[in-house]
Amino acid sequence: MDSRIYQIALAATRGISCRSYRELLKINPDPAAFFEMSHGELQEVFTKHQSIIEQIESRAMMERVKEEIEWIDKHGIRVLFAGNDEYPQRLNRSECADTPVILYAKGDCDFNMMRSVAIVGTRRATEYGRDMTARLVEQLVGEGVMVVSGLAYGIDAAAHRASLANGLTTVGVLGHGLDQIYPSQNRSLAKEMVQNGGALITEYMSQTRISPTYFPARNRIIAAMCDATVVVEASEKGGALITAGIANSYQRDVFAVPGRVFDSYSKGCNNLIANNRANILRNMDDLFYILGWDKHTNAKGIEGRQQEIFAMLTAEEQKIYDILAETPNLTIEEIETRCSLSLPKIANALLGMELKNAIKCLPGKTYHCSN
Repeated sequence: MDSRIYQIALAATRGISCRSYRELLKINPDPAAFFEMSHGELQEVFTKHQSIIEQIESRAMMERVKEEIEWIDKHGIRVLFAGNDEYPQRLNRSECADTPVILYAKGDCDFNMMRSVAIVGTRRATEYGRDMTARLVEQLVGEGVMVVSGLAYGIDAAAHRASLANGLTTVGVLGHGLDQIYPSQNRSLAKEMVQNGGALITEYMSQTRISPTYFPARNRIIAAMCDATVVVEASEKGGALITAGIANSYQRDVFAVPGRVFDSYSKGCNNLIANNRANILRNMDDLFYILGWDKHTNAKGIEGRQQEIFAMLTAEEQKIYDILAETPNLTIEEIETRCSLSLPKIANALLGMELKNAIKCLPGKTYHCSN
């Protein structure tokens, strides 16, 4: 049977949260295994959760999942599973245990680009906010950065449009299924994003009703997909501040654009800065400095730099470099879980790579490729 059916069916089982799904994959990385377990084995895994056991044994969700697979194949939707290479690997980091194991994507975008920045803000953007968003996105041209936002009114839409205008890859994270676009006024924008190398992505199946509770939940995906979150404008409460808070909890850098003290849609940003929950962002030079990113590394420059680095690295260093290229900002412990080397060997290799300027050690003792 199509492996996607089991992957989706386990996620659709009531009572299995994103966090518990990830724990189950530590028991067995193949979701199909849970549908093949005996009653006794299921009781050992799910203990007192009788409802989950009944759902799995009856396979009650299978018909709905098969309908979803048919719809997915008909509309060219990709199913991204946490165990697959196409899945956004930044979501697999240990601090992101509540992120979804299953994602649905429309578009051919590579979600594992070396650099990724979220740009979010109020739905009631001012002229200042829209102008700052356009200026900030323009400063990312030629830097190999993917721009992620929520396809909402205001700053989100401004970030997507500015990305398209400047030829940047941009991804919209939705709080509903891919069979609809909300707000409907952004349908043409969403279509243009997909047509120009970007994508739409969501954790929800088609036919999922739109609910206000889903939009704050999708913010954790925005935060997890990115190396940093930029808040351009925000009131004292709102979705952008939720995203910033989640990004902080995921140990990602947060930046906020300052505004005038008495402007209502600058209060959120000013508070983030004042409370040391965000770095001040005057322009993208501030972000590049804090993240340790080199500037002016377009696609050709990155390739040339990689070729130079590859010639200098030992086999062990090359293995670690490949891991960091795929999943930036890892601690030494996280690197250990992704390779067969011992901690002392990894430590020696990291030191050698730093001396060769192949990687950088960032605040929090995480490592990132220098390019």
